Amino acid sequence: MLLSFLFVLGFVLLIKGAGVLVTGATNIARRFGTSDMVVGLTIVSLGTSMPELIVSVLSSVQGQPELAIGNVFGSNVANLLLILGVSAIICPLPIRKATILNELPFSLIATLLVGFLANATLLHNREELYISRLDGGILLFFFVLFMAYIYHVAKTNKEEVLAHTTEPPVISIGKSVLLILLGVLGLFLGGKWVVDGAVYMAQSLGLSESFIGLTVVAIGTSLPELVTSATAAYRRNIDIAVGNVVGSNIFNLLLILGVSALISPLPFNVMSNSDIVMMIVASTLLILVMPIGRKNTIDRQNGVAFLLVYMGYIAYLVMRG
Repeated sequence: MLLSFLFVLGFVLLIKGAGVLVTGATNIARRFGTSDMVVGLTIVSLGTSMPELIVSVLSSVQGQPELAIGNVFGSNVANLLLILGVSAIICPLPIRKATILNELPFSLIATLLVGFLANATLLHNREELYISRLDGGILLFFFVLFMAYIYHVAKTNKEEVLAHTTEPPVISIGKSVLLILLGVLGLFLGGKWVVDGAVYMAQSLGLSESFIGLTVVAIGTSLPELVTSATAAYRRNIDIAVGNVVGSNIFNLLLILGVSALISPLPFNVMSNSDIVMMIVASTLLILVMPIGRKNTIDRQNGVAFLLVYMGYIAYLVMRG
C-alpha cells in the first residue's frame, strides 16, 4: 500500500521537479542570449528528461535493466507520437528547416545506433544481447558530438537573439540556481519512488518489467515533456515545443542509455527490437508528414494521426505484455 502511494507521489514530484528545474535553467539561459530552439534542445529537454535519467540510472543500479531500457524506448515513442500529436492538435507546429535537415535526422541516427549496438553481439554468433559499457561509451561520444553542434548553433545565433530580446529575465541568478537544486531533489526522490513502485507492480501483477517500463513508467516520465510542449504550443512558442521533444529523444538514447550502460551492462531482450522499429517508424513518419498539407508543418490532422498510431502501439504492447 505504501509503495503504491509513493509511486503516485513520485510522479507528482517528477512533474513538479521538472517544471521547477526548467524554470530556473531557462531563466539562466535567457541571460546569456540563447535562442528558443537551443533552449528547447538543451536546457528544457534535459530538464524534462531528468525523470527518465533518474528512473533509468536507478533501475540500472538496482538491477532492473529491462525497466531502464523500456523506460527510454517507451518515452521516445510517447514523445514523438503522443506529445507531438497533442501539441499539434493544440496548435499546428511549423518546423524550422535546420531541424528537418539536422536535428530530426540526428535523432533517427541515434535510434539506429542503439539498435545496432544492442544487436552487435549477433555478429559474433552470441545469443545473449546486451548494451555493454563500451557501447555506453560510444553513445556518450555521439552525445558529445551533438552538444558540440548545439554549441556551434548557439554561438552563431547569439548576436541575433540578443538583438531581438526586449524583456529582461525576472528571476535572479541566485533564485534560478535554488530552483534548479530543488528540481533535482524532487526528481531524485520522485524517480526512486517510481522505480520501486513499478517493480512492485510488475511483480504483484505478473507483468514484465519491460512492459511496465514501456507503458506506465514511460508515459509517467514523459508527463513533463507533455506539459512543457503542450503549454509551449498553447502559447505559440513552437521552437520550445518541438525542440523539447527532439532534444529529449536524443538525450534519452545517447546520454541516459549511455550512462546506464556504463553503470551496468544492460541485457537486451530480442523482443525489444520491435520497440526500436516503432521508434524508427515514428521518426520516419514525422519526417514524411513535412511535405504533406502545409509545407514543413505538423498540422492538426497529422496530430490526430500520430495519436491513433500511438494508441495502436499501446494496444500491441498490451497483447504482447
